[in-house]
Amino acid sequence: MNRININKCRSLRKNQTDAEKKLWNLIRNRQLAGMKFRRQFSIGKYILDFYSLECKLGIEVDGGQHYENEGVRNDELRTRDLTKHGVQILRFNNLDVLKNIEGVYELIQRAIEIKKTNIPSP
Repeated sequence: MNRININKCRSLRKNQTDAEKKLWNLIRNRQLAGMKFRRQFSIGKYILDFYSLECKLGIEVDGGQHYENEGVRNDELRTRDLTKHGVQILRFNNLDVLKNIEGVYELIQRAIEIKKTNIPSP
């Protein structure tokens, strides 16, 4: 697979936010519904905080800049573009992850369960 932004992805992995670290500790090593997630994964021109190739699920952990007008517009465009590639995006703000990790975990698990029921078996 030819991936662009590989150096930026590596840099982002080394400089995770506290919220990203907290979520990563819960979803790494197939701990969530047996799904493998990757950190700072590049798809086209975008870098997703977390991505499961198996169920085409991207998870974004957003800081405050994502809730300003320009950030909202950029995120909408990004989500629309990724949806065209079959990727579903779940967005959580840093406070949700830091203060309500159980709720975040449940929402991700529910999304995976829905995806699994829609994936045809081989």
